[in-house]
Amino acid sequence: MSLQRGGAVLRFSLMSTRRAKEFDIIEPVGPRVVIRKDENKRETRSGIALPDSHEILVITGRVIAVGKEITNDENHTIKKYDKVLFDPREAIPVELEHDNRLFVVHIDRVLAIFRKADVATKPEEEQEEE
Repeated sequence: MSLQRGGAVLRFSLMSTRRAKEFDIIEPVGPRVVIRKDENKRETRSGIALPDSHEILVITGRVIAVGKEITNDENHTIKKYDKVLFDPREAIPVELEHDNRLFVVHIDRVLAIFRKADVATKPEEEQEEE
C-alpha cells in the first residue's frame, strides 16, 4: 500500500495476521545474564505436599546466556550453565518459552553462584601445615 504525501511516496505494508516467527536465541546486553528459573517447590524435604497457595519461593536458576560486557570482564566469574541464586524483584520476565521461566537479570542482582568443591585441591591453610 502506498500513500502520496507532499510529493513523496510513502510505502508500507499491512501486518500479516499470521503469527511472527518465534525467536530462538536471546543475548543480554550490558552487564546482564539470562536465567532459566528453577521450578517452585510443591513439597517439603520430608515429602509433605503443599497446596498451590503455599509454594516455597525458589529464586535459583541456571544461567543460559551471559552479556559480552560480563564475558570480557575478568572480575566476573559467572558463566553459562552456572547455578545461581538471584533477586527476582527486578528480574525481567521474557516470553520466549511456553512456560515463561526465563528472566533477564542485572549482574548486581545475582547474589551467589553455586559451585562444587574441588576435592583434589586442599585449602591453603592445610597445605602450609604439611
